[in-house]
Order: sequence, then structure tokens, then C-alpha cells
Amino acid sequence: MQLDPASGWCQGVCHCPSPNFNARPNGEVSLLVIHNISLPPGQFATGKVQEFFQNRLDVTEHPYFEGISELRVSAHFLIERDGKITQFVSCLDRAWHAGVSSFEGRETCNDFSLGIELEGTDDLPFSDAQYQALIGLTRQLQAAFPAITLHRICGHSDVAPGRKTDPGPAFDWTRFRGALQHTGEMQ
Repeated sequence: MQLDPASGWCQGVCHCPSPNFNARPNGEVSLLVIHNISLPPGQFATGKVQEFFQNRLDVTEHPYFEGISELRVSAHFLIERDGKITQFVSCLDRAWHAGVSSFEGRETCNDFSLGIELEGTDDLPFSDAQYQALIGLTRQLQAAFPAITLHRICGHSDVAPGRKTDPGPAFDWTRFRGALQHTGEMQ
């Protein structure tokens, strides 16, 4: 996997372009937000996250889908349970993942962040393959965007407290941050 700094697209991952993005107001990338998602909730490898981020979700397939049918959202990346990475939006563009959010007093985190969705739920442990892929992807993103230091990697729950809970208590921050620190590639 290699991030092309000119295009903002990673080579060696699946590309599934989403229409749900726009230009970053200042071109800044200085925050990484970790999320979780599964569609329907608690079901994996359905392909529904990809359909959702492309506005192609058939709302008649599951009752849960009716409640999200009007949403237009995306993330830069999805890491499935088996470690497969899909990219939806160029890292140079603003994906619509954080919503109403704030980091260190600065509003609208989508303006300056990248969003990574982990296929999962708040309460189910993530797979070894997901951690491995997440660590590798994070290293690539840090190399391209040095402002993403260890301090500037957080959960959706950190930027939207009270509104969002992901990646949830099952996400092992100690494991993730420890692996990044161990490589010496983060400050």
C-alpha cells in the first residue's frame, strides 16, 4: 500500500469512489478520526457500507436502512474484518464522516481530518487483521501528513461526545498507539 501524494489515493487498496465529498477549505490535513460501522448493525461483509457511502443502499432490504436513507456520508477509508482496505474519498478532499464535531476547540473536523471506518461495533473486539491494516495505513497517512501526530489521532466519540460512541470500548487504543509508538514513526 502506498499513498500517492499528488492524487491523495492509496495504491494497493480497493477504490470505491463516493459522491459524498467536497473540497477542503484550506487543504489542511492534521487529524485522524477512527470510527466503526456495520450495516445492518452487527453484520459484517455485507457490502452495505460500500453501497451506503455511494448512496446506493436499497432501503427495502432491512428495516434499519429506512432510518439512514436520507443521510449522505462517507469516510476516506473502511477496514473490513479481514483487513481489506477500501478507499472512498481522496485524502486531499473532505469526506463527510465526523458531522457536528470539535477538536481542541476547533469546529467542523471534516475540514482538517481523515476518517477511517473499522467494520465493527462498539462492543465487539476488532480483529488482528484490522489492527494490522489500521497501523499500516496510519503510518502511510502520517508519512504524507506529518501534522497527524499521536496526539492528533482520536475516536469519533472524542470529537462528537454525547452524540457518537465509536469506535467504542472494544477498540484497543493501547494496542494501536503502542504499535505506532514502537515504530518510532510518531511523535
